[in-house]
Amino acid sequence: MKTADVIVVGLGAAGAAALYQLARRGVKAIGIDRFSPPHDMGSSHGETRITRIGVGEGAPYPPLARRSHEIWRKLEAETGEDLLLQCGALILGPRGGRLHGRADFVGYTIEMARKFDVEHEVLEAAEIGARYPQLRLNGDEAGYFEPGAGLVYPERCIAAQLALARRLGAEIVTGAAVSAIERIGGGLRVVSGAETYEAAEVILAAGAWTPALVGAPLKALAIQPQALHWFAAEQPELYSSDRFPVFIWMHGPALDDLFYGFPIPPGPALQAVKVATESFASIASPDGFDRSVPLALAEHVFRRHITGRLRGLRPDAVKSVRCLYTMAPDGDFVIDRLEDSGVILASACSGHGFKHSAAVGEMLADAATEPGWIAPEAFRLERFSQIV
Repeated sequence: MKTADVIVVGLGAAGAAALYQLARRGVKAIGIDRFSPPHDMGSSHGETRITRIGVGEGAPYPPLARRSHEIWRKLEAETGEDLLLQCGALILGPRGGRLHGRADFVGYTIEMARKFDVEHEVLEAAEIGARYPQLRLNGDEAGYFEPGAGLVYPERCIAAQLALARRLGAEIVTGAAVSAIERIGGGLRVVSGAETYEAAEVILAAGAWTPALVGAPLKALAIQPQALHWFAAEQPELYSSDRFPVFIWMHGPALDDLFYGFPIPPGPALQAVKVATESFASIASPDGFDRSVPLALAEHVFRRHITGRLRGLRPDAVKSVRCLYTMAPDGDFVIDRLEDSGVILASACSGHGFKHSAAVGEMLADAATEPGWIAPEAFRLERFSQIV
């Protein structure tokens, strides 16, 4: 049996960040993951993720995104890795377009940017089209542009934080699936196969595997597979990150009238534009899920979203991969302490988590080390109490 002050279960976006923050504080910590992170079995992969500080999902998020940018820059200085690319972000669509539970997502993003003093521009369709001729617009779009936004590299961010955590004294155990977390006296026991670990605190950040470990308190959460696609450009230079931003485009009133995408960042061997949508179909468990992506799905995404909107992309996807969302009914995070066991829970990033993950890791380290820590109201489990 191994002992520590804190055990972190799951070393994806939030877990890797938490382990790094604990190690920085000199806390004796063990991180456990059923795979070997960074990996492509959960939520925290896909080469690039959008980051923006003017976050239209609500007021709890801009401070987390801003703090995450600060942490990533510090990590870059310590590791020499490129983690954050500020190529700008464009959010566009007709007024009233809905995303992540927010009506008029463009308008609410503008409101959040003003509230939190985020540098931005409000653009009309003609201005958007003149600036980005790669886009074919209807003419009724409104746009929000944030020059300090852009993308982060999820695998690099996770690897950098785990490497520094190990260097600072944290122990990392991989290939170990956790089957139970049990209260024992004044602490907690984590069971993984024939191995057991004990600590005063446990942070559970196992992504799509979290609901099965927690049970009833997370019954409201859904596991939703997503697909990411890369399409080659006839003129790749037009979509390079020095000429094209990340974008989120709502092009109609329905929930699935939406897609988002990325420029071609510097250096990748695959010179292609990454595009994705949001799917709302759920699966019961991430175990045994077929992660292959049917060719027909990429063809549908091209016809449904890209055709008539992005100029010069070729219709055959050169790559497609799966990732998993763990969705809360309201689209917000779950960061709280479980009453029955005392486990600190970080789950349900609801499809917009990576941009906040470095700061969430800091929050989780606070929860594990500061007596009397109280979860942010917006992220508490109690909000699910009325859901049958």
